[in-house]
Amino acid sequence: MSGFAAHLVLLLLVLVSVSLSPSVRCLGKERTLAMIKPDGVSGNYTEEIKRLIVEAGFNIVKEKLTQLDKEAASAFYDEHSSRSFFPHLVSYMTSGPVVVMVLEKGDAVSDWRGLIGPTDAQKAKISHPHSIRALCGKDSQRNCVHGSDSTSSAEREIHFFFKDVVSGDIASQHDEL
Repeated sequence: MSGFAAHLVLLLLVLVSVSLSPSVRCLGKERTLAMIKPDGVSGNYTEEIKRLIVEAGFNIVKEKLTQLDKEAASAFYDEHSSRSFFPHLVSYMTSGPVVVMVLEKGDAVSDWRGLIGPTDAQKAKISHPHSIRALCGKDSQRNCVHGSDSTSSAEREIHFFFKDVVSGDIASQHDEL
């Protein structure tokens, strides 16, 4: 095999392995999980939040409305299980339906975190008055939305809700509510 052919085979192997990886990166774009929490859904903020998402240049790859039970909420927020607020968080997250979405954009994780604003909605109203949490959040827990805090969290969280979404999925997989 010539040197050129060997390099071509190696390149093809790398491309195939990358395309099969369940990474949150897809064709130069990154994916993150966005969730509209029960207070956002019950407060009728869903359409406004989705409008802001699209205006900010995100593509909504997939979405669904779901109701978390105690087991699912506990598993999703497991990293906080030793914290004193955990029982209240689980109770809150099971109090009504949530909308979960896979968002895609160049820097999806950091851009989504920037759009939603600080965790404490009261602080967001002062420091980030145009953020989603300033728009519809109440406090640190009832802050209307969730966003993955890293690409590794995004991958885990996307898989938690959308087991079929991998890096090769295209926006045509979008589910209408």
